[in-house]
Amino acid sequence: MFRLEPRARPSVWMSWLSPVLAVLLTMVCGLALFVAVGKDPLASLAVFFLEPIKDLHGWSEVGVKVAPLLLVSIGLAMCFRANVFNIGAEGQLVVGAIAAGAVILYFDDDTNGGFGLIGLALLAGAAGGMLWAAITAWLRDRYNANEILVSLMLVYVAQLLLSYLVHGVMMDPDGFGFPQSRLFSDGFLLPVILPGTRLHLGLLLALLAALAGWLYLSRSFSGFKLQVGGMAPLAARYGGFSSRRSLWVAMSVSGALAGLAGACEIMGPIGQLTPSVSPGYGFAAIIVAFVGRLHPIGVIFSSFIMALLYIGGELSQSRLGMPSAITGIFQGILLFSLLACDVLIRNRLRWRK
Repeated sequence: MFRLEPRARPSVWMSWLSPVLAVLLTMVCGLALFVAVGKDPLASLAVFFLEPIKDLHGWSEVGVKVAPLLLVSIGLAMCFRANVFNIGAEGQLVVGAIAAGAVILYFDDDTNGGFGLIGLALLAGAAGGMLWAAITAWLRDRYNANEILVSLMLVYVAQLLLSYLVHGVMMDPDGFGFPQSRLFSDGFLLPVILPGTRLHLGLLLALLAALAGWLYLSRSFSGFKLQVGGMAPLAARYGGFSSRRSLWVAMSVSGALAGLAGACEIMGPIGQLTPSVSPGYGFAAIIVAFVGRLHPIGVIFSSFIMALLYIGGELSQSRLGMPSAITGIFQGILLFSLLACDVLIRNRLRWRK
């Protein structure tokens, strides 16, 4: 039978190349999937991976998806490096959208706006996500509650809160009863950075956040302490590093970035509050963080791949008649491919009788 034996020295190069191998394996599995459902495999794979980036408009739409995925995954990468498993970024994104939307609806009178109020709305979104993440941090710090369960359950609370608000006090009085806020005026929308497309300022904010995250983790003593606390808790305790501080820093930064992503979504492609401001970016960003090797620069590559899966999934539904679950299927294949690569990098298969 086959057994796994640990390698004496796992390859460092292969550990960094495993995300690329995982993407290739995902494509191979995709070919088999399309054959199984009776589709032309090569043409279907081209629709999924090549059609979204065949022109400038396609690239811009991928960039629109990259912005929230990149913002959320940077914060999650920092959390996971600190050994804090924040699974509730989706809820923090939703609360950030609520906070930003509340500020916009309060100030928006169709005649004002501008960079000052846009900045205020973005800060409100980041603060909302940070406060929602602080609930999880406080419960773990004070009562040693499991942050995985707490943060996950708070996602559903946030989604129900959003539904309650858009069906109530935030509903557009002239919206014929539809559960949504009124459209934000142009003065509160993020500037478009590529004329003729929907690509907005949120992408630049996400790239700046990736650079800042890399500098923090690799060039600051605080980032060093955060990583040591996650990789070697006993060594961190011996060195006098505070695990409580690492918990609060990681959750606060992750919540703020997720809230900022929610604010960018409603001030960018959506333009209002709706019952669903995210198609699951907070959960998909978990895969993005691990495919990017929990590195703030690596997640730029993985965010692009995940955005491509979102756009490819939408195109495969409209052009190939595939079900809406196709995007989630490819996301799952990507995650399992990465896990398989990591297992085989650290272990080798041996046949033993």
